[in-house]
Amino acid sequence: MRKHGPWTIKETNQVYQDPYVALHVDQVIRPDGNDGQHVVVQIKPGVCVIAMDTQQRLHLTREFHYAVGRQSLEAVSGGIEPGEDPLLCAQRELQEELGLHAGQWQYLMTVDPFTTIMESPTRLYLATELSPVPKALEGTETIETVVLPLDEAVEAVETGLISHAPTCVAILLVSRLKHQSSL
Repeated sequence: MRKHGPWTIKETNQVYQDPYVALHVDQVIRPDGNDGQHVVVQIKPGVCVIAMDTQQRLHLTREFHYAVGRQSLEAVSGGIEPGEDPLLCAQRELQEELGLHAGQWQYLMTVDPFTTIMESPTRLYLATELSPVPKALEGTETIETVVLPLDEAVEAVETGLISHAPTCVAILLVSRLKHQSSL
């Protein structure tokens, strides 16, 4: 048995694991003292990159995402490979998905998109001083580049057109930084 905040984990059983996701079920003593179980889904840690050009336009992706069953407008995102430096992952994903190289990188923060049954830390970055490089899409990716002025991207977050949580947080952070200084 081991303590986990106000919970006590009696036993953990791995139910599923692949290179992207793991699922385990914990037999627990709940904070109220009763027995129970808790499911935890662990998703590979990831990155989310806001690419902003000199005219303060954001370079975003539009892509069909299988899980939600629709097109999603969002920032460049991807999973960090085991042992990979998160910034190098962000740089790789920007090049692969949008065909861009950034001369300047700023770490914004790490977010936890889901906190009840899912562990999926996502590091947010702002990439500027953009220049084109060849794209290198994966076989599962059909990505359209969408360029929006920062203010329109904020509006797209506010109206729900952009719903990818890490992208929403990153856009709002970049907008706040822009208004606090001269980005």
